[in-house]
Amino acid sequence: MNNVFFFFVLVLVLSITIQAAAWARDAETGEGNDKVQALKYKLIAIASILFAGAIGVSLPILGKIFPALSPENDFFFVVKAFAAGVIFATGCVHVLPDAFKLLTSPCLSENPWGVFSFAGFSIMIAAAATMLVDQFASILFKRMHFGKAKPVCDEEKVGEHEGHVHVHTHATHGHAHGAAFGDEAQLLRHRVISQVLEIGIVVHSVIIGISLGASENPKTIKPLVAALSFHQLFEGMGLGGCISQAKLKATSVTIMSIFFSLTTPVGIAIGFAISNSYNENSPTALIVEGLFNAASAGILLYMALVDLIEADFKSARVLNNLKLLFACDVTLLLGMGCMSLLAMWA
Repeated sequence: MNNVFFFFVLVLVLSITIQAAAWARDAETGEGNDKVQALKYKLIAIASILFAGAIGVSLPILGKIFPALSPENDFFFVVKAFAAGVIFATGCVHVLPDAFKLLTSPCLSENPWGVFSFAGFSIMIAAAATMLVDQFASILFKRMHFGKAKPVCDEEKVGEHEGHVHVHTHATHGHAHGAAFGDEAQLLRHRVISQVLEIGIVVHSVIIGISLGASENPKTIKPLVAALSFHQLFEGMGLGGCISQAKLKATSVTIMSIFFSLTTPVGIAIGFAISNSYNENSPTALIVEGLFNAASAGILLYMALVDLIEADFKSARVLNNLKLLFACDVTLLLGMGCMSLLAMWA
């Protein structure tokens, strides 16, 4: 069953990638601005991206309906590895170059934008801030936990009778307590990962949506429809996997899923609403988009490397299963390759 599902996903991935490339090549012969044609593609983009995002983020969460995508199943790690590759490539190949391009634009003044790498600085600050949030959440949890926990002793004197000492051992309790703490700490980490990852994804999704919505050139919009649908589908699967592992309440899961699904479509709608007054080459637009893209890239790169790839690929479950490790390696590279390929046209 897992092999069939994997084959279906692989065929879907390759077909979307090929279709995006074909649309991009066809668009190269297109004409300039055409508001009517552009509007048609924007409406298609809203529907397609909304659907793809909703499906992507929902699949891992519906593990009870799709056992292959349950966090307890090995195939879950394979799908999550592919999504991690997509997120990593998104930060490296899509968001990062855009940040440098925007913040080094000739439309900006030489001082200070030309004498200091604000893009690199923003990426560094965002990655460091993400690490600090991760650390702070873990420290806060440990302090709260140990503040409530009673000291655990290997031996405790509970009474004396006629010169004999009665001893009560807590070895088993201590082991269970430590295991419970480890499970709770891991659960907290998954919750932090899911929320911080959503922030990073949402930031650049809104920016991409506004840029697409403000454009009036079908040549620019057409390849983005397939590319962004692909992007949202598998980025949503990565986020959905983290949300599934976080074991959040149903209300929180629903809010996070809807919020992710709507970000890019809402961005497109905002871009369309301001298209008459929006100037993508104005200094303000360049600076705001550039800084937000840089911050988003920093968050995505940190999350992809530290909280998705490193955490899963170095887990005992993956390292002790060579077949699973090989499958994760292949799908990780496949996700990176497909997303990188799309960057040639979109």
